[in-house]
Amino acid sequence: MMSIWEALILGFVQGATEFLPVSSSGHLVVAQELLDVHVEGVLFEVAVHVATLVSIVLVYRERIGGLLAGMLRREREAWEYAGLIVAATIPAAVIGLAFEDRLEALFDDPVVPGVAFLVTGVLLWSSRGALARGPEARPVLRVAILIGLAQALALVPGISRSGSTVVAALWLGVAPIEAAAFSFLMAVPAIAGAAVLQIPDVLAGPIEVSTAALLAGGVAAAVTGVLAIKTFVEMLRRRSFHHFALYLWVVGVAYLAWLALR
Repeated sequence: MMSIWEALILGFVQGATEFLPVSSSGHLVVAQELLDVHVEGVLFEVAVHVATLVSIVLVYRERIGGLLAGMLRREREAWEYAGLIVAATIPAAVIGLAFEDRLEALFDDPVVPGVAFLVTGVLLWSSRGALARGPEARPVLRVAILIGLAQALALVPGISRSGSTVVAALWLGVAPIEAAAFSFLMAVPAIAGAAVLQIPDVLAGPIEVSTAALLAGGVAAAVTGVLAIKTFVEMLRRRSFHHFALYLWVVGVAYLAWLALR
């Protein structure tokens, strides 16, 4: 049975890395390897993912509220923006369902996140060139679909969803702050959809996590998620976004070395 302290640590890791461009899935694999915690079933995973969904809603509540209000008023711009979010969600959904077994197998190989960290670092470092071009555009359908393909890359543990989508958006000419907002808003249906699809596994799987541990992990993920989003946006505004690449290269090399020597 997972302890409350272990749940707090894993919840903190999930909340911090879900939105910082360093890959939550990769860090959870690494954290579980280092802590030697392997929880049966997906209940805890679903709980902390839903908690990070709450983080997005809290930070972007005005934007989400305005979008929903505009849709209720049948405003064309609101419906078009919602359509772009749906379009950006489709690639990852299709690829995830088509290659579900192969993608799940990647989580069982501890080497994968270490290598993927290094790849994500390269992606983030490239953002310097994208930002130097002074992107100022807003997403359109073609751009949304391409950002969605970038999101699909994050199905591999160690590839950052927020990092890959924002970097893709920047190279496609989307303004930095809008790129971050679109990335986080498109995460809402992605996280919610993944949680819904895992309900049968939650119901059928063993209960290896106490209610206290679930609450501890969920609260830790939600609180750190809010702080992570704000940190992400601020670093993007200051054009220091690429500094996360240095962290990922250090972690990736250190983790692969640890695997090789243990």
